[in-house]
Amino acid sequence: MDSAPSARLLPVRLAGLVRRLPQWPPSTLVCAALNLVFLPTLDQDTKQQLMRRIVSIQVSDAGLDCRISLTPIGFLPALGAAPEVTIGACALDYYRLARRLEDPDTLFFSRRLSIDGDTELGLLVKNLLDAIDWTRIPGPLGSAIERLRRLAERS
Repeated sequence: MDSAPSARLLPVRLAGLVRRLPQWPPSTLVCAALNLVFLPTLDQDTKQQLMRRIVSIQVSDAGLDCRISLTPIGFLPALGAAPEVTIGACALDYYRLARRLEDPDTLFFSRRLSIDGDTELGLLVKNLLDAIDWTRIPGPLGSAIERLRRLAERS
C-alpha cells in the first residue's frame, strides 16, 4: 500500500459548515450506505455480534460523529446514545481506506485511525470497514464519494 501523510480531504470552509450541521443527516447517510453495500454481506454470526451495539464513526476534520447501531431491520442512527466503541480518522484516511490505498492496520499503528472503547468490538468494526467495497456504491451516494475524490485531487 502506498503511504501518504494524514491531510485534510475537506476544504476548511466545507469542514466548518459540516461541523455545524446536526449529526443525524451524516449518520443516516452512513446507515444507508451500510444497509445498501454492507448488510447483505454479513453472516449471521457477525450480525449477532453487532446487534444493538452502538458504534461511533468520527471524522475528525469534519467534526462528524456518526453513531450507528445494527437493528433487526438494518443499520439505524443511534443519536444521543453512548457509543461502546469509537472509530476515528480524518476524511482523507477514511477515503484512502475505502479506496484500498491504505491498510487499516497501517493507519492504526501510525495513529491515523483510532479505536477507543470495547476493543473486541473495535477490532470487529475495523475489519468490517476494511471489507466494504465503497467503490461499488450505486446512485447518489456513489457520486458523492466520487465528488469527494475529485476535491481531494484538487487540494
